[in-house]
Amino acid sequence: MATFSFVIPVWNEQDVLPELHRRLAAAADTLDGDCEFVIVDDGSTDRSAAVLSDLNARDPRVKVVSLSRNFGHQLAISAGLDFAGGDAVIIMDGDLQDPPELVPQMVQRWMEGHEVVHARRVERPGETRLKLGTARLFYWLLHRMADVKTHVDIGDFRLVDRRIADIVRNMREPNRYLRGIFAWVGFRQAVVDYDRDPRFAGETKFSFTRMVSFAADGLLSFSTTPLRLAVALGFLISATAFLAGIAVIGLKVAGAFTAPGWASLIVILSLLAGVQLVVMGTIGLYVGRIYEQGKHRPLYLVDKTLGFTDPDQASVPVPTPESSADAG
Repeated sequence: MATFSFVIPVWNEQDVLPELHRRLAAAADTLDGDCEFVIVDDGSTDRSAAVLSDLNARDPRVKVVSLSRNFGHQLAISAGLDFAGGDAVIIMDGDLQDPPELVPQMVQRWMEGHEVVHARRVERPGETRLKLGTARLFYWLLHRMADVKTHVDIGDFRLVDRRIADIVRNMREPNRYLRGIFAWVGFRQAVVDYDRDPRFAGETKFSFTRMVSFAADGLLSFSTTPLRLAVALGFLISATAFLAGIAVIGLKVAGAFTAPGWASLIVILSLLAGVQLVVMGTIGLYVGRIYEQGKHRPLYLVDKTLGFTDPDQASVPVPTPESSADAG
């Protein structure tokens, strides 16, 4: 009999948590095995902590990991993976847009031998045209630029085998794009389609700025294409500057300018400055990620935990860079 861990990051979801628990419990009752609900409170400032404490008191399957502050969605999922102890780990968002009722289908694919089961969104009602359009653009770019091919319209709703969860736990890169990481690991993967529900209550926590930052993490973590594009852009602008210089000389000979050297100087300086800024900025993004990873800081800090009776599970050791290298 297998055990199942649900990993759910939440941030200011006090209105969703009771319904989330009800539907999680109903889905868990259909599974052939014990279940735990590892809910990661990512620094909530509303009553989420109190609601989670109450749920833990009423249902021992609810286990709470409270982070010291808001570390972000991907790091909250990583914390949940560190604390999950099941044979299979189901990752899902806490806003009920990922329906728990789909989990039995995902478990069935896992029992057939698939080690990663992705949930693919077919319909996404309630989302704006801007969000849908930018999402399609991002997946289009990622599919063509990334070194690893990821599935389109797949978020963080997935089931992973214990072996895969342990492998991903040992990847401690701070700028995390878990969708790409789970595609990168390979092994036997499957897809289950579903229609994504509108948010049950509250407001989305993914602002436009967060979405841009998340997209940048995805592109920069799995592709060096931006660097190659920067080099190509440098050659293109340099060629344009050369042609512009020829044009300026021709205009000068024709007597079109009265200020000697002004036009040619402006053209050359502007274009070369543009090339330098683009290339240096692109390189800087990658260097910044090297700098962040070189600090070897923990991905997150835990304030407190609730419901973990196993001391080993309640104080999960954080993999070090050395242990990560050994695992690789």
